[in-house]
Amino acid sequence: MHPSRAAEGAGLGEKLSPAAVNHILMEFLIYFGRAVAVFYPVYLTGYLGLSISWVLLCIVMINWWKKNRKWKDVRIGTAIQFVDNEKIVINKELQSALQMASWVNFPDVEKVDWVNKVLEQAWPFFGMYMEKLLKETIQSSVRQSSPALKMFTFTKVHFGHIPLRITGMKAYTDEVDEREVVLDLHICYDGDVDIDADVKPPITAGVKGLKLQGMIRVILEPLIGQAPLVGGVTFFFIRRPTLEINWTGMTNLLDSPAFSSLSEETIIDIISSLMVLPNRMSFPLVDQVKVDQMRFPLPRGVVRVHLVGARDLMAKDTYMMGIVKGKSDPYATVRVGNHHFKSKTIKENLHPTWNEVFEFVVHEAPGQELEVELYDEDTDKDDFLGRYQLDFGEVKKEKLMDQWFPLEGVQNGEVNLKLQWLSLQTDSSLLKESTDGYACAMLAVYLDNASNIPKDHHEITHHHKGKHSNEARLKRKTANPNSFVEFSMDEDIQKSKVVYASKDPVWEEGFTFFVHSIKTQQLIVQVKDHDKKTPLGVFNLPLIRLLNVSDMTLDQCFQLERSGANSHIKLKATLRILTEEKPPPKVIPKVIPNPQVNPQTPQTTQRGNGNPSSSALSPNTIPGTQTPSTVRAATSQNGSNDDSALRYRGSAEDRLPSSISNMRRYDSHSLLSENSIASSRFDLTDGASYPEVIRSHQGSFGEIHLTVRYATLRNKLFVLVNACRNLFRCSDTGTDSYVRLYLLPDQSWRHRKRTHVKKKTINPVFNDKFEFDVSLEEATSRKLDISVKNNKMFHTREKKDIGMVLIDLSQLDLTKGSAGWYELTLPGLQKSS
Repeated sequence: MHPSRAAEGAGLGEKLSPAAVNHILMEFLIYFGRAVAVFYPVYLTGYLGLSISWVLLCIVMINWWKKNRKWKDVRIGTAIQFVDNEKIVINKELQSALQMASWVNFPDVEKVDWVNKVLEQAWPFFGMYMEKLLKETIQSSVRQSSPALKMFTFTKVHFGHIPLRITGMKAYTDEVDEREVVLDLHICYDGDVDIDADVKPPITAGVKGLKLQGMIRVILEPLIGQAPLVGGVTFFFIRRPTLEINWTGMTNLLDSPAFSSLSEETIIDIISSLMVLPNRMSFPLVDQVKVDQMRFPLPRGVVRVHLVGARDLMAKDTYMMGIVKGKSDPYATVRVGNHHFKSKTIKENLHPTWNEVFEFVVHEAPGQELEVELYDEDTDKDDFLGRYQLDFGEVKKEKLMDQWFPLEGVQNGEVNLKLQWLSLQTDSSLLKESTDGYACAMLAVYLDNASNIPKDHHEITHHHKGKHSNEARLKRKTANPNSFVEFSMDEDIQKSKVVYASKDPVWEEGFTFFVHSIKTQQLIVQVKDHDKKTPLGVFNLPLIRLLNVSDMTLDQCFQLERSGANSHIKLKATLRILTEEKPPPKVIPKVIPNPQVNPQTPQTTQRGNGNPSSSALSPNTIPGTQTPSTVRAATSQNGSNDDSALRYRGSAEDRLPSSISNMRRYDSHSLLSENSIASSRFDLTDGASYPEVIRSHQGSFGEIHLTVRYATLRNKLFVLVNACRNLFRCSDTGTDSYVRLYLLPDQSWRHRKRTHVKKKTINPVFNDKFEFDVSLEEATSRKLDISVKNNKMFHTREKKDIGMVLIDLSQLDLTKGSAGWYELTLPGLQKSS
């Protein structure tokens, strides 16, 4: 206890006021009355000579009443929670029970019932094609893969009567080249597949039932001026699909929990090697289209991911049978397509700092996503701590992002990521080798084919002996080699698929490598035998050689060393310099003169003109939190690049006149009006003031993410309140917040829109959509007034606002839609830098 408080308590013990004495006496009488009410029935039962069963019966009745009351309170609480979060609960239940289509949640994803009708009509013929493919092509490949599978035979192939369904389709028009069409198809297949096979008598295997979900990207390119108008079709999975299989026969063992995930993961890996980026399936429709450009085009760029750290993670480690909560041992997994990395584990820390850097080749942006998952490392099973996904299209647009991202799937937690977009250039003068171990260039290799590969190492030996080679062929006849190619650059080793029984194998695969020193590194290419792993030919390509050729590209046949005299390998090697791009310049907001303000009245200076009080806050300044020193150092190195993150920043106004007509607002970007009256003041009690904790707060009040779009077909303006982050913490448990909207000049209660309340969080997720019945012409002349409020008032006469944003819709392209983060400000409050 604090000494002053102890002294006060001692003083109160010596001199008690009459009110304090009455309070103590009343508490004693209540305690005495409760004791009499409990023990008097027991005394009365003994005094009257009644059986002890009456006492037990009373105890049972009391316990039953308490339990019933408890369940009643739980039901009432659940009902109240359902009313407060009705939309979220219903959407969650429908998504889990009905598997809602993607177009229900995403307005830009279209419903394509006509395509499903075509698939339903063509499904029997697709089954015929797959039966022919499995029996004529796949069956022979399986037999050649291993001597133990020489008797493998498909005995039954039936793809059932339930066709594949496309639950949504999105077409890209603005983000792609004019000579291509890009479609994203959300597929869902829950079919009655029935496939049986004889592995080796009496061993049988089969599949009866298959579930597959994922998103396939279809690219039609190039568009040409002659039939069939499209030069080729390419399709692939951007992310790994999900798969569930019902096994039959001897493979029914794979349905057990110990093997089901293993078997399905193995099949997913096979699918990924064929159809998940960077792997593609391409079908040229005209002869002029090059297959290598379709199957392995040059990547869009490279993203350097700096995993800085995390904060406010959940404590998963417990002691004494869960009574005492400990901390967590967090680590992170970073995945892009098939490439994934795992960070180091930080022991017993809810605010870990990793400071690890990963580099990923980006083939599709937008499209490819960065997936970050955090886990608590345990001896048995690692506990989930949250995940975050980010489309690389945003990184490509912003060039540099350095911010905290809220973790999904958990109650609290954030991860700090610094992402940098690196473009691919052919100018050798831009080459800058890093001393921090970062890549300075990227090498893309397209492996086409090889010719006259020797059957084995003995044929190479006999070839060098010359005259004895013909005698050796007569004495020993061997099958054609099963070969694959191994690429190696220092410690980075990548292998191609295996081509069985062919002296002229065709691979048609692509590979990418990060280069750290062009002058010293070289690419080692080895053609190897699959069974014995012995080399059948070797070729070394110094990377310095690519700097002096046209377009830094070599596309030709290369003679293999330590191989046959006519053994060649055909490949295409392309070198690109990694170059850091500067973020797009920030648009300085323009001051719109207010006719109500006297021109001679001194106005506050615009932000950026040297006034220290109007400087923007740092993107990483979060109230109530403390960033690790290493993270602060990484942030301070960015300088002015902090403004490149995906957000619209702003600063509070310096001074605010007492008259409402003279109010000025300094909100973010040119999207916001600076001299408009914030209508959120009109729904407040006159003369009300902000709470002391808000008036004394120095820092950001948080940000809100909004999506504004006009639907021309429905003649409605849609405003989607997505989420808020880093809101002002009104209590130790967080903030009970909601969002209020007005479409100015309508300010009556009838035109008032508001979201539901999100309790005890400073990173609420609303996902509430609001509609306004206005024409497009009228919408462009309106302003959107948005205020984030605290549901629990500090005092009845105090304002409930946490922050406000005013958006001038005339500055937005409403038909295309606009989405972004906006900083919350409070007019009338002066914040120091």
